[in-house]
Amino acid sequence: QQQQQHSNASDNQTSIDSRTKGVTLAPQTHSGPTGPPDTILEADAETEAAAEADTNTETVMSATATTDAVAQLTQAEGKAGELESSTTGATKVTIADSKNENQCSGGGDGGQSVGSSSSSSSNKATMQRQRRLRTPVWARSMSSTNKTRLADEDDELSEVQPDAVPPEVREWLASTFTRQSATTRRRTDEKPKFRTVAHAIRAGIFVDRIYRSVSRTALMQFPPEVVQILKNLDDWSFDVFALAEAAGGQPIKYLSYDLLNRYGIIHKFKIAPATLELFLNRVEEGYCRYRNPYHNNIHAADVTQTTHYVLCQTGLMNWLTDLEIFATLLAALIHDFEHTGTTNNFHVMSGSEKALLYNDRAVLENHHVSAAFRLLKEDDCNILVNLSREEFREFRTLIIDMVLATDMSFHFQQLKNMRNLLTLNEASVDKSKAMALVLHCCDISHPAKRWNLHHRWTMLLFEEFFRQGDLERELGLPFSPMCDRNNILFPESQIGFIDFIVEPSLSVMSDMLEYVLTPLAPMCKTSNASIDAGDAPVDGAAASTRQKADGECSTSAAAQPDDGTAKPSGAKPTPKFSIRKPWLACLNENKKIWKEQSLKEEAARNEKAQQEKEKEGESEE
Repeated sequence: QQQQQHSNASDNQTSIDSRTKGVTLAPQTHSGPTGPPDTILEADAETEAAAEADTNTETVMSATATTDAVAQLTQAEGKAGELESSTTGATKVTIADSKNENQCSGGGDGGQSVGSSSSSSSNKATMQRQRRLRTPVWARSMSSTNKTRLADEDDELSEVQPDAVPPEVREWLASTFTRQSATTRRRTDEKPKFRTVAHAIRAGIFVDRIYRSVSRTALMQFPPEVVQILKNLDDWSFDVFALAEAAGGQPIKYLSYDLLNRYGIIHKFKIAPATLELFLNRVEEGYCRYRNPYHNNIHAADVTQTTHYVLCQTGLMNWLTDLEIFATLLAALIHDFEHTGTTNNFHVMSGSEKALLYNDRAVLENHHVSAAFRLLKEDDCNILVNLSREEFREFRTLIIDMVLATDMSFHFQQLKNMRNLLTLNEASVDKSKAMALVLHCCDISHPAKRWNLHHRWTMLLFEEFFRQGDLERELGLPFSPMCDRNNILFPESQIGFIDFIVEPSLSVMSDMLEYVLTPLAPMCKTSNASIDAGDAPVDGAAASTRQKADGECSTSAAAQPDDGTAKPSGAKPTPKFSIRKPWLACLNENKKIWKEQSLKEEAARNEKAQQEKEKEGESEE
């Protein structure tokens, strides 16, 4: 009988070994490299499979409880169960608290957003996880533990009436925002890989806990002045100049570190805080290399913050994977890295080394990406060291696509392609193109900010133009548009820039965001409710509070899109999902101020011309 029991125990031990054999891979701490986040339903299926496997193991354990091997397995299963409960809890469907006025200041990644399936975008999920950003580094104690979970480019300009803008402004728009040809960039779609919960449970527990302990003690320290300004990081018209002053000329360092922590990027991709800080310092140095008035580290921080606003406040982050969010933020950060303070056209006309290297095609944009990835190859600056081969390939492709799309000569082609796509009945918006459009719009968004910020950016940009004009004079080259400091029309140039470039761009971006985010929006509770992605229906008081917090201009201009269909009188209108558009009021206000200045300058020029004419008449007499 003892021999029979011993034989049964041996067989059970063999069964246990076969069930737990070979599970030694690293844990899955973030989403797959491509595609939208896996749905809750898929996650639940994986969890149930893991639970069933655990149940079978527990049955074997009860039959062999007298063996030492079973005792060891019981201890291992206890640890796995602890992680399983936290992992399963992270995927549990919960309803967002409607009292939370700002979803971007919350901690952890838990939550959910429910949307209806429609003929919409590339994500077909009917249920999606709603992201919530982590608590900022400067807002939590070091001892606390956060649980995270195309076309003819000239078509649009040809519609502009000859007298709509001065010839100089029209020439600048045509030379800067159009091109004769554009290369087509394609990216092969790959299906996301989904590793089971059981796989994550049984591997890497000890390493993950050690990493969390070390990273918490090594987080960067933020000066009190910087902390005060970063409290407004979720505002549309964020004052990046004030941040640069408080940060001692290092806005990239503090802003980027804070954002990467809020989105959980540092934790999810196992980025060493010291490596990240050194990388950000080197990026800051690269932006300051040429001492540009406009294309410098402050501009990079501004574009990165604006990108954060679009990701967070519209709910776009719920449509993207962790890797795609990481790529979007980093692309915004390095999109003008080592900018020379001159245009692509100047490099081509002057035959610079960069123009020769990149064959006159997107000269600066190619250099920005190339220089950034050269920096990332250095061991002490490699924040991508823990990405898998597949993740790195996807990450690099996204960065290249987004930064190259900031070439202004692609502008009209980019907008026309997206407009045409959105008119299709069964449109499928490519994530890479969507993210590229968002970055391009953020890059040219300063006319849509408060007047004091927009005016300051405008003066800095023209100073950079004038410096290029001085170089062109020295080299015997013709002046590029808007680069002759003795012949400039400030108000007219900005009015044309707003009317024909910025406003249409933000309009297309808004339409695209509302299209792809509609399936993720909460269900409407009232017929006239304005729905915000990842939030509750907004009533008047909440909208007023958010408008004040965003630092918007004097009036709110968010409008519901019109599909042109007639509605019977008295019929209950169909609720429509609409994002907040604080830029509309700012655009209108800034354009109004420029028009007033234009009239004053025109009157001054007429008066001066009249005086000169009178002097000439007196001299003839």
